[in-house]
Amino acid sequence: MGVLELNRNPANYFAEVEQAAFAPSNIVPGIGFSPDKMLQARVFSYADAHRYRIGANHQSLPVNRPHSPVHTYQRDGALRADANGGASVNYEPNSFGGPVQTPEFKEPTLRIKGEADSYDHRAGNDDYSQPRALFALFDAAHRQRQFSNIAASIAGVPDFIVERQLRHFAKVDPAYAEGVRRALKG
Repeated sequence: MGVLELNRNPANYFAEVEQAAFAPSNIVPGIGFSPDKMLQARVFSYADAHRYRIGANHQSLPVNRPHSPVHTYQRDGALRADANGGASVNYEPNSFGGPVQTPEFKEPTLRIKGEADSYDHRAGNDDYSQPRALFALFDAAHRQRQFSNIAASIAGVPDFIVERQLRHFAKVDPAYAEGVRRALKG
């Protein structure tokens, strides 16, 4: 896999030792984790401890930064010392040529008794039943405030994105989408 060579003493103990962050979750694409319980715990806990100890941007510190660029959704926060991504899109899905999932880099399946794999948490879930139940509780005045607030929040958003969002509102309740549409025109 690789070699870790210790060939000198650190010149700056804090920058090179105290801020070092080793985590077994840093792997190259195509390698998966074994089901070992201790490894599974460390995969989560080491990176979590580093975020708490030295911040969300610990991977951009010189001692932790790899030679190849790291692309994450992390912006802002403590220890951010670069251009912070500027105005680039850092979320997915998006409509502006930003990052997209790359299925060829997903963790390989692990044969146990059948196949173990990640699953689509959206499959079989109804993302609209809870907002539908809440919307049903609103009286006319409350609904109007909701429509007005949403319309004010999405003013200036490109029309194709507004239409996409209105389709989601319609899945909650057609009256919800229609109310927001009227508020946007009013």
